[in-house]
Amino acid sequence: MDLKTFIFIGRSGCGKGTQSELLIEELKKRDPEREVLCVETGERFRELLARDTHTSKIARQIMVAGKLQPAFLAIHNWSHFFIESITGKEYLVIDGTPRKLNEARILVEALKFYERQGVAVLNIDVSREWSMARMVSRGRGDDDKLNAESRLNWFDSEVQPALEFLRDEPSIKVLDINGEQIIEDVKKEIFNKIFV
Repeated sequence: MDLKTFIFIGRSGCGKGTQSELLIEELKKRDPEREVLCVETGERFRELLARDTHTSKIARQIMVAGKLQPAFLAIHNWSHFFIESITGKEYLVIDGTPRKLNEARILVEALKFYERQGVAVLNIDVSREWSMARMVSRGRGDDDKLNAESRLNWFDSEVQPALEFLRDEPSIKVLDINGEQIIEDVKKEIFNKIFV
């Protein structure tokens, strides 16, 4: 499997960000001549929320209400990054996208546009209970119990259908990873599945 594009999906708190960073380190070590681009949608959303724009104010109201941000904002985040950054020669690591079925369709369309070969979805699989405990324990501003519950509901109602769509997409390989292990063991399972 000659993989060049990696999409991390999983419930909040499953360790997507940590594992994507570990993968980036490994890719740079194995292939130092090739650039690694990373799209971290959660971080890009937090940057948007911190700004003082009309869009940011509306997005903050949505966040405070415990609702899911509209897909067009997420799509803008990564599509703008793709347009500005992709050369066709790099590894691409996508963390936390897609979050909705229509976003998954557009992402697949974009990856086909850029003729990205070797696309793997790394589904970091953890239970709702595990995810809830992890989110509440890390104490981030958007991780109070009510918000955490809403985000878990979003995953079930919005992200799961997107993941199932990706499973049915012939150009993409979905790899299920047991996320309820220590970080090193999750990393080992990922590497064993992608570096074959």
